[in-house]
Amino acid sequence: MKSKQRLLWHAALAATLFPVAAFDAVAQPVSAASAVSSASAVSAQAPLQDFTAWKAQFRTQALESGISADTFDRAFADVAPDPSVIERDQTQPEFVNPVWEYLDAELSAQRIQRGRELLQANAATFAAVSARYGVAPTVLAAIWGIESNYGQDTGELQVVRSLATLGYEGRRRAFAQTQLIAALQIVQHGDVTADQLLGSWAGAMGQTQFIPSTYNTYAVDFDGDGKRNIWTSSADALGSAANLLHSLGWHAGAPIAVEVTLPDGFDYHLADLGVKKAVREWYRSGVRAVGDAPASAQPDDNASVILPAGYRGPAFLVFDNFRAVLGYNNSTSYALAAALLAERYEGRGQIRASWPKDDPPLSRSDLLALQALLDQQGYDAGEPDGVAGPATRAAIRAYQTRHGLPADGYASVSLLDRLRR
Repeated sequence: MKSKQRLLWHAALAATLFPVAAFDAVAQPVSAASAVSSASAVSAQAPLQDFTAWKAQFRTQALESGISADTFDRAFADVAPDPSVIERDQTQPEFVNPVWEYLDAELSAQRIQRGRELLQANAATFAAVSARYGVAPTVLAAIWGIESNYGQDTGELQVVRSLATLGYEGRRRAFAQTQLIAALQIVQHGDVTADQLLGSWAGAMGQTQFIPSTYNTYAVDFDGDGKRNIWTSSADALGSAANLLHSLGWHAGAPIAVEVTLPDGFDYHLADLGVKKAVREWYRSGVRAVGDAPASAQPDDNASVILPAGYRGPAFLVFDNFRAVLGYNNSTSYALAAALLAERYEGRGQIRASWPKDDPPLSRSDLLALQALLDQQGYDAGEPDGVAGPATRAAIRAYQTRHGLPADGYASVSLLDRLRR
């Protein structure tokens, strides 16, 4: 989860699949000071008796869901709320790392070299997983590297305690309780004990950083030892990640993303994941791959153009496999990092265009100000929430179009300055 904590996700996770920690994805802005104060208040205002009463009520719910009394009582034997979990649940970074800084961190020389070594050392496992699910070894290694630094950063908190804390006092109690029951199902199934069920503060677990419900649906026993162990078995972790990507519509042999140049006069309204055209149509309109286009990109393949840092930055043509990675973690920066890291193992994946480092994305508070100004000036950005979602991007594009600016929908410092003037 360390990589996710460096990046404030731009949108909530997929509506029905939550392969990573959804609490990280949708946290609302709050100052660090008020979060600490709030966490302290939780500790002071929620005495053990209150938690005991909640636990008794939740025990009934868990038993009705098929959890045995023995499983529940063993798992909850020493569980008490964790104030640090509440603090992290209510705290989000004020500043968002620009995509170029995020990519620099995720695509470090050390991570690339370590991935190459592991691809070679585990060649048989990668080949077997790829043969079963159709996901290339390099892509699996990239997911593995970004999610947990190849199994080194899997989380050290007890998942039952973390989810019990969030189910008792967190912002999304119903969701946390659903995940808590899923965690108890894992224990009851016998894959691991409650003490071995370790993960992040938000319940993301193992080398693949699955949350419990995703584990229950997509984790596999790839090494054949009778247990689905994504914590210490790299084979199970890689097989589980591949199974999830396969279920999300992965196309074997197809590309994820290709850097492109856009023609003069390109309509930036078309640079959106919601706009899909055949590759031949994009090429006919003047879009060109940077360098050699991958042979796996077929003229009839559907693709979208994205601009992670606005019209002044690099442009990419992204395919259905990009959307599959978004299903794993709904962040364009994450999906782009996975695509590029997979290529870097093979000496490719260098971005040719320059990033607009003089015009970074907005902080949380500045984005709130931008949304409020757009609303005040008649552009419907929705209720200000500090997240540049579809409504905000549409409002930005409407403003840009009216003022003769490239309508890329990018929430930048320069745009906020213009609105303030």
